[in-house]
Amino acid sequence: MKGVGPFILASVEMEIAAENKLGQGKTVGLDTYFNHESRKSPITGETEPFHYTWEERTHGGFWFWGNQFRELGGKTISIPTAPTAAALKGVDVYIIVDPDTRKETPNPNFVEAAHVQAISDWVKAGGTLVMLANDTSNCEIPRFNQLAQAFGMRFANTSLNMVKGDQFEQGKVDLTSGKTVFKTAKTAYVKELAPLEIKSPAQPLVKNGSHVIMATAKVGKGTVFALGDPWLYNEYVDGRKIPATYENFQAGKDLATWLLQQTVRK
Repeated sequence: MKGVGPFILASVEMEIAAENKLGQGKTVGLDTYFNHESRKSPITGETEPFHYTWEERTHGGFWFWGNQFRELGGKTISIPTAPTAAALKGVDVYIIVDPDTRKETPNPNFVEAAHVQAISDWVKAGGTLVMLANDTSNCEIPRFNQLAQAFGMRFANTSLNMVKGDQFEQGKVDLTSGKTVFKTAKTAYVKELAPLEIKSPAQPLVKNGSHVIMATAKVGKGTVFALGDPWLYNEYVDGRKIPATYENFQAGKDLATWLLQQTVRK
């Protein structure tokens, strides 16, 4: 038995080393300009950013998803400024999550026409954009849609998968139609999401009945992925809350892998 533990660890390290080549030299930037919530630290008492950040290891952070990008060889950074050509230079994957409403932030930064132009130009040049919205009561949908519509997408003004208590089956999403992205994960848990309305160049990736849950678009040399929920935050990938039937952790790795594969040197 003394040899089993080291053998398992060595096997894992060999697997990570093999995967590490995929993201080498690639940078994954997470927006903290449109999503810029803050709170008083329970430890230091100082104001700190929270909610959908790489560093946050509690429920609302992206620590696990960030680790998956890093284990694939990618570099994760935060982008605290407005998207401009200069801010996005050297960024291969740009992730925007749940833009703030006035309810969440006293002085939110809204998506403006100049931002849409800068991001569109960056995508056309080979960038990979990820747009993760939220249900309509927790996300600044109207202005975020100005960006989404540049790629043939629109987050609808409604919410699906309204889960009551621990009735997790109400948040079930079948990923099997999205095999181009989700090579291994078959079922995910996504609750209180905004479905997508799409037109060319956008294409449906995952649907629940008649509703488009996830969509992609090829624009110029670049790629866009959209979903109406921040679904890969720690609470739903750490294996503690939802049943093992829902493969959010593996889905996060599948998505991270696919995103890194889309990147084109600009």
